[in-house]
Amino acid sequence: MAKKNSSAGCEPTRSECGCTPGSGCTVEAILSVDDRGQMVLPKDVREKAGISTGDKLALISWEKDGRVCCLALMKAENLSGMVKDVLGPLLHEND
Repeated sequence: MAKKNSSAGCEPTRSECGCTPGSGCTVEAILSVDDRGQMVLPKDVREKAGISTGDKLALISWEKDGRVCCLALMKAENLSGMVKDVLGPLLHEND
């Protein structure tokens, strides 16, 4: 049974997904998903992002009204820095 593609109720603005004027947020490529759920990142995008064979990527999602509306990929090695940036101020809040 084919899955119905619908974006009703899930049309975030660029700012809701962290894309604001001057943030450098651009559409790099349009990807297709095959029947096994696989996608190919174009070579020029991999090179620009410094992604090599064997690198681990974190898939980050944003929800709006209970539905995933935005997806982003980042190198997993950068994830710990992001977590520290977010949690650091919270950890020092009680100091």
